[in-house]
Amino acid sequence: MSNPSSVILVLEDEHQQRLVYRCLINCGVQRNVIRIQRSPSGRGSAENWVRKQFAKEVSEYRRRHAQTQLIVVIDADTHTVQERLGQFDQELKDGGKPSVDTKIEKIARLVPKRNIETWILYLNGKNVDETADHFKSKNDWNVLIPKAAKILSEGVASNAEPPKLCIDSLRHGVSELSRLRS
Repeated sequence: MSNPSSVILVLEDEHQQRLVYRCLINCGVQRNVIRIQRSPSGRGSAENWVRKQFAKEVSEYRRRHAQTQLIVVIDADTHTVQERLGQFDQELKDGGKPSVDTKIEKIARLVPKRNIETWILYLNGKNVDETADHFKSKNDWNVLIPKAAKILSEGVASNAEPPKLCIDSLRHGVSELSRLRS
């Protein structure tokens, strides 16, 4: 990662937060520049909250002159990664704003298919099915998340193409985070 003055994380839940936050720290981002916007629990749809917050944060990002990075994480659930990215674009369009320009804007959109637990398990060497809901699986996330974050940060830091056998949504996520490095 480059040395941003501010990194804004917009996410749905604790597992997303812990994985991405640890990944950023492992990549050398200073803790004091990370601002976390997490969906309030028990207040409706987390994915809907993330989409709405994304549009607000993109507006703020575009107003700032400081070197800012925006990272948004939303589970694909039963949608495809492309459908979720389209929903982000639609939120911006509905607000009269242009879509994210991935060539110049430091905005990463991470869309784990089906959920972030899929990435965590895969990064720990487990066989996963991206259509299965791994959230309710009986795993020790406190052990799995730090290892997954370390491996994810190594993939981002190396700026290498993820292995061909890598699950598709994670390949997209690594390329999104790697874009922030330049």
